[in-house]
Amino acid sequence: MTRQLLILGGTGEARRLAERAIDEFGGRLGVTTSLAGRTAEPVPIAGTVRQGGFGGAVGLAAYLRDNRIDLLIDATHPFADQISRNAAEAANAMGVPRLAVVRPPWRRQPGDRWIEVADASAAAQSVRGLGRRVWLTLGTADIEAFAPLTDHWFLVRRVDPPPAPLPLRQAEILLARGPFALDDERRILREHRIEAMVSRASGGAATVAKIDAARDAGIPVVLIVRPPPPPEPTVPTVDAALAWLRVQLGA
Repeated sequence: MTRQLLILGGTGEARRLAERAIDEFGGRLGVTTSLAGRTAEPVPIAGTVRQGGFGGAVGLAAYLRDNRIDLLIDATHPFADQISRNAAEAANAMGVPRLAVVRPPWRRQPGDRWIEVADASAAAQSVRGLGRRVWLTLGTADIEAFAPLTDHWFLVRRVDPPPAPLPLRQAEILLARGPFALDDERRILREHRIEAMVSRASGGAATVAKIDAARDAGIPVVLIVRPPPPPEPTVPTVDAALAWLRVQLGA
């Protein structure tokens, strides 16, 4: 009998997990990846893909029931804490085995000039004394906090064009999709004369090059710290998630 796996995705880890699970388990496992729908043109994903929210924990529990989901893996972004809480609650309610893939955080290294803050508002306050040419690598919801900094110039990197004009007086939009190479990040810092960077402390390998480039250039980085991790069980890698699947499937 084919068992059904739901992956809560939107990350590179989720995409790799779907591909490798299908390659390894074949017809024994049906794989569906759910995306929040925030990216207009997501990278192709192996298996079935659904777009849009579930309507909270209750809606997700109903989806698990109605679609006879046997296993749930939460491979969402480290800052998608509400989705992770909903996943834990829904899986517990329906008795569905759940796992969360939590990418390793970045570790401070000699030369890093990190300023760790709780949220975007605190990040905007911290930027005021660091320089006037600032690189923002943040989600859309966080950009509003920087609107009062009318004397600053911002470089804003996004996957898709913004749905509305940015609330920033001076800004340039850079459209790009990770992973990013170190030489390219160094070039961006140099060509745009960046004096400070603001980032969420997402961790993982796909975007760490900007952190490495800032360290090499001696540029301060304001890091918005992660929310608390999802409830256990958690694993740090796709390999570990596949090992969990083997146990669940009796492989």
